[in-house]
Amino acid sequence: MQLKKVHHIAIICSDYAISKHFYTEILGLEVIREVYRKERDSYKLDLALNGEYVIELFSFPDPPKRPSRPEAQGLRHLAFEVKNIENAIEELSSKGVALEPIRVDEFTGKRFTFFSDPDDLPLELYEI
Repeated sequence: MQLKKVHHIAIICSDYAISKHFYTEILGLEVIREVYRKERDSYKLDLALNGEYVIELFSFPDPPKRPSRPEAQGLRHLAFEVKNIENAIEELSSKGVALEPIRVDEFTGKRFTFFSDPDDLPLELYEI
């Protein structure tokens, strides 16, 4: 097996309209396709970042909550690369997103910060 890259990340949200707004209007991901699956009472929204398919956003009726903090088992967070962390923080802050203070990766010396999506999924900005 020769893995090439991560194809996509699937996220189940609690409120589809709020999460769709967050990922498209706040983070600026592009909608590739949106499908309503009547038999499952579920939306599936395919999103791209810079033209590359990255996230499937799903809605389901009453999905169970998944603990995400502190250090719960499973997917820890989703990180996005940015060129200038201050500019990214300023843009997100202007859209009402609360961010943690900037930290420095002790191994790479790179700067990063965390924020959350509408369902408290931890998201990271990592300066390259």
